[in-house]
Amino acid sequence: MTNREAMLEKIEALDAEHAKAVAGGGERSVARHHGRGKLMPRERIELLVDEGSAFLELSPLAGWGSDFTVGASVVTGIGVIEGVECMITANDPSVKGGASNPWTVKKIFRAAQIAQENGLPSVALVESGGADLPTQKEIFIPGGKLFRDITRASARKEPTVALVFGNSTAGGAYVPGMSDYTVMVKEQAKVFLGGPPLVKMATGEESDDESLGGAEMHARTSGLADYLAEDERDAIRIGRRIVARLNWRKARTSPGLETGLRPSSTNEGAAYAEPDADPDGLLDLIPTDLKEPFDPREVIARLCDGVSDTNGQVFDEFKPLYGTSLVTGWARLHGHPIGILANAQGVLFSEEAQKATQFVQLANQTDTPLLFLHNTTGYMVGKDYEQGGIIKHGAMMINAISNSTVPHLTVIMGASYGAGNYGMNGRAFDPRFLFTWPSAKSAVMGPAQLAGVLEIVAQQSAESKGQEFDAEGFRGIKELVEAQVEEQSLPYFLSGMLYDDGVIDPRDTRTVLGICLSVIDNQAYSGTDRFGVFRP
Repeated sequence: MTNREAMLEKIEALDAEHAKAVAGGGERSVARHHGRGKLMPRERIELLVDEGSAFLELSPLAGWGSDFTVGASVVTGIGVIEGVECMITANDPSVKGGASNPWTVKKIFRAAQIAQENGLPSVALVESGGADLPTQKEIFIPGGKLFRDITRASARKEPTVALVFGNSTAGGAYVPGMSDYTVMVKEQAKVFLGGPPLVKMATGEESDDESLGGAEMHARTSGLADYLAEDERDAIRIGRRIVARLNWRKARTSPGLETGLRPSSTNEGAAYAEPDADPDGLLDLIPTDLKEPFDPREVIARLCDGVSDTNGQVFDEFKPLYGTSLVTGWARLHGHPIGILANAQGVLFSEEAQKATQFVQLANQTDTPLLFLHNTTGYMVGKDYEQGGIIKHGAMMINAISNSTVPHLTVIMGASYGAGNYGMNGRAFDPRFLFTWPSAKSAVMGPAQLAGVLEIVAQQSAESKGQEFDAEGFRGIKELVEAQVEEQSLPYFLSGMLYDDGVIDPRDTRTVLGICLSVIDNQAYSGTDRFGVFRP
């Protein structure tokens, strides 16, 4: 099987997993909601965002591999509304009435983190029955952070808008209650801390949905609703007008876009040239066996702006003859300047770590965002390398990346094992955005290596006790461990746990990164000259 065939097979499987999230609660549930004249979350989002603009969906596989529906009963992502990039969240009422399960909470937390880091307004499309009661112990305590995040966003002057399409019950009532702007749909929105059954049990009072929490009551009596919409489309229209009146301005303008690079002949009006190498060729680059190296320069040539109409270069490589298993250099992507660190041969040696440290410092000196392209098995091990200082040199690299204050973007293309995941700015180091390709794998080490290490440890343990090691008997344990690690290192598993922001088709990487770089410019940032102590 060729590299392309293998990647296309993985992409086909990825599409099938994404389809599960889009299906929500299933055909019957979707049909029931449509029969009530209601739209599904992605249909609402499509009407909300500017016509023809892209919507970057985030964490679509949240909850994959768990007992909950893939997607975690909520859609999150970044969309352009009246020219303003906004964080959008939309409950999926076809999945248990939009009730929040533990993965829903984690997914919304991640969306709020992205909104905060990038200074985005937030628009919530609300229709939720509150917490999934059987799992309330995992939701109730941490869930309060959701409401804290809304109020803190408002305090940072990052507007919050709630469009309420249906039930917004119990804790869910605080989403419209704490938002800066609230729109409710007439005869559909129901917002109350406790519904009629709970009120009856708690106080003995008889009440109905409309008088207790209906849209008209909140618009005319309680004042919770700032706008009363006639129907869902009217609510979306009002939401767009609210965003249009925010007087929103980005904090930064990319130097490349500000001065205006000449557009390519095939991309009239753009401030950049499309890649000189066809992005479709990315499907041919990743080997089926991740132990085989590939040249990341070929990836860079297909991601970054071309030179068809400029006198520059696609990629100005930094220190090309030193530390050659890590490629570093400068480029532009959709007109935005970036610094790139990309693994070439998989293993990181002392030279690569020192090279990366200097490069990260240079990026901070010039306020340049960094893009990390992973394909690493980690830092080199062995007597000579330990004596040569691989630990302190790896620590220097991690020190520089940890304390860097320019925005970081990460794409895991292939392997991302061990401390190499840390050194190349994995999830634990809070990149602004992190995406994986279907070919990606990430774990403490490769499955075969991990199982082999366990076998060696078991053998040494038996010998230390004067016992004979049963290699044949251990074989089954070894195979089980290897299979388990293989499963847990796959992109769906990691994405399901929200260790990335989505698994993407490699051909979409340039577009996804272009959106992310544009989003980053909503918030002011600058590089640092303060790092931890670099051990000599």
